[in-house]
Amino acid sequence: MKIGLVTLLSALVITNEALCFSLTTSTTKRNTMRMMAGSSSNTENKVSRRAFMTTTASVLPLYYGAYTTNAATNLPSTGIRAPEFELPNTEGNIVNLDKLVSSGKWTVLYFYPGAFTSGCTLEAKNFQSDLPEFQKLNTQIVGVSVDPVEKNASFCQKEKLDFYMLTDEGGKISKLYGSAISIPGFGSFSNRQTYIIDPSGKLSWVFVDVESRVARHSKEVLSKLNELQTTA
Repeated sequence: MKIGLVTLLSALVITNEALCFSLTTSTTKRNTMRMMAGSSSNTENKVSRRAFMTTTASVLPLYYGAYTTNAATNLPSTGIRAPEFELPNTEGNIVNLDKLVSSGKWTVLYFYPGAFTSGCTLEAKNFQSDLPEFQKLNTQIVGVSVDPVEKNASFCQKEKLDFYMLTDEGGKISKLYGSAISIPGFGSFSNRQTYIIDPSGKLSWVFVDVESRVARHSKEVLSKLNELQTTA
C-alpha cells in the first residue's frame, strides 16, 4: 500500500511538472510571436507555477492520510504531564507548556499538516466557529504546524482566527508528540492529531486519525472535553 502511494504521488508530481513545462513552453512560443506587441511572459508563467503548486497541494492531503497510521506511534502517555516545548507563535511570542497552562485553562493543542490547504482550512474554521463553546468550557485552541511563522500568521489573518498557531520548524515537537509524518518526495509535516491538556499541564486525551473526520472533529473535541471535565 505504501509503495503504491509513493508511486501515485510521484506520478502526480511528474504529471504536474510535465503540465507546467508544457504551459511554460507554450507561453514562451506565444510571447516570442508577440514581442513586437509588447506582451510579457511573467504573468502567464506565474499562473503556470501557481496551477502546479495548487494542484499538488490540493491532491496531496487526499493521499497522505494513508501514512498517518505510521505517524501515530510513540504517542506520549496520558495521565502525566504533556511533553515540554518552546515554540514561536503567530503573535510574535515564544510559548512553552508552562505559559500555555498559566491561564488556568484547558488547552486543545492540534497539529495540522499545512496552512491554506483545504482540510486544514476546514478544521481551523470549525474550531473558530465553535470557539464560544470552547470558551464556555474554559478552553483555549492552539494550532501547531511546521509552516513558517509568517505563513501561519497570514493563515490566521485570512481566515479571521481568534487563536494563534505555533511554528514547529523542523518538526522536533511533532516527533515528541508522536505527530510527525514524512512523505517521500514531499518532506515532513505535522500529522493531523489533537491533544487535550488540562489546566495543570497533564495530557488528558489524544485524537489520532483525525484526517478521516475533519468536518466533525471540533464537535467531537467539545464532546470529549465535556466528558473529561465532568469526571475530573
